[in-house]
Amino acid sequence: MNGDAIMELAKITSKGQITLPISIRRKLNLRDGGKVAFVEQGGTFTLVNPVSLAITELQDAFEGEAERLGLKTEEDVVALVKEVRRERREERNANNG
Repeated sequence: MNGDAIMELAKITSKGQITLPISIRRKLNLRDGGKVAFVEQGGTFTLVNPVSLAITELQDAFEGEAERLGLKTEEDVVALVKEVRRERREERNANNG
């Protein structure tokens, strides 16, 4: 562990359950009934908030797409969303007519 690492311990019950320390739940923004994901990489497991993980994966998947689509400003994105919504509305109207 490096100098910036923090370690917390959790006891495993006979049913394989653990209680996450409050400091970890707060850092991961986890609530009662929430879920966690265990990510294995190179023999090391990391506990993550699956929502945050999904957002990161989406960001990675869309990396470079804004440039490819010529989106330079927030207004460009808003205009694209409006265009897609208009096209979908037109498709629905054509299919219903």
